[in-house]
Amino acid sequence: MATLALGSRPAVAARATREPPLVKLALTLLAIGFMGLFLVVPLAAVFAQALEKGWTAYVAALTEPMALSALKLTLLTAGIAVPLNLVFGIAAAWAIAKFEFPGRSVLVTLIDLPFGVSPVISGMVFILLFGRQGLLGPWAQAHDLRIVFAVPGLVLATVFVTFPFVARELIPLMQAEGTEEEEAARVLGASGWQMFRRVTLPNVKWGLLYGVILCNARAMGEFGAVSVVSGHIRGRTNTLPLHVEILYNEYQFQAAFAAASVLALLALVTLVAKIIVEWRSAGHEPVEGRTASGAGFAAGRRGDSNVD
Repeated sequence: MATLALGSRPAVAARATREPPLVKLALTLLAIGFMGLFLVVPLAAVFAQALEKGWTAYVAALTEPMALSALKLTLLTAGIAVPLNLVFGIAAAWAIAKFEFPGRSVLVTLIDLPFGVSPVISGMVFILLFGRQGLLGPWAQAHDLRIVFAVPGLVLATVFVTFPFVARELIPLMQAEGTEEEEAARVLGASGWQMFRRVTLPNVKWGLLYGVILCNARAMGEFGAVSVVSGHIRGRTNTLPLHVEILYNEYQFQAAFAAASVLALLALVTLVAKIIVEWRSAGHEPVEGRTASGAGFAAGRRGDSNVD
């Protein structure tokens, strides 16, 4: 009897955790309806409004000088901010995950700071620092440096609101990997660059790419902090999100939705890239990555000794 009771426990547990088909169907329909209402419908509305007056008006709205200037500035800002955050994220994650040092917990807290501060407040901080009446404003004026209401201010604000993304993707990944491989590589005579290139980077490359994708998406779509430091100077400091706001406030709805459709397309491209990275990373388990990286260093150490 005891054996029979014990044998029936897995079946009872499986039934207890299995939802009835009707509940599964209801939850699935609820999720699909929610996604359709809050994601698909607004996205379709953006493209419908953008193409309301036809392709000619759509192309004209995207090729007029102010729109092209806003697009170029958006790409320029993201093109500067993302590489800076890439370098910072790798360095911060490497230091936090691989070493113990005083102030380590403070650094982790500071990395999370942009998540807890409103982007508008972040922009105001730069105004108070580099504005004409700010703490460093007189010094910047004396050296003929324009920070706020200029491209450097846009870059600083974007870097601030986006710098946690790469670091936050890499820190738990590097902590899970541990330090055994780096220690083994050091015993074998590897330099710091060799350890990073042949041991650390192969294990975190998909997480790194994932963080870069998220960072780039936030950089291109940032509105709050950029709005404060830009000054809304058309053709000079207006990024694409600010250009959309100005057009909408001027009741140029079709042109506003046309510019917004570009941001929507960028979001869709980011989503596809995110899915691809998740799919590729799912096919590369950490154990396989560790084995490959360790074997790669052992096999390539002799060949790289003359190069590195």
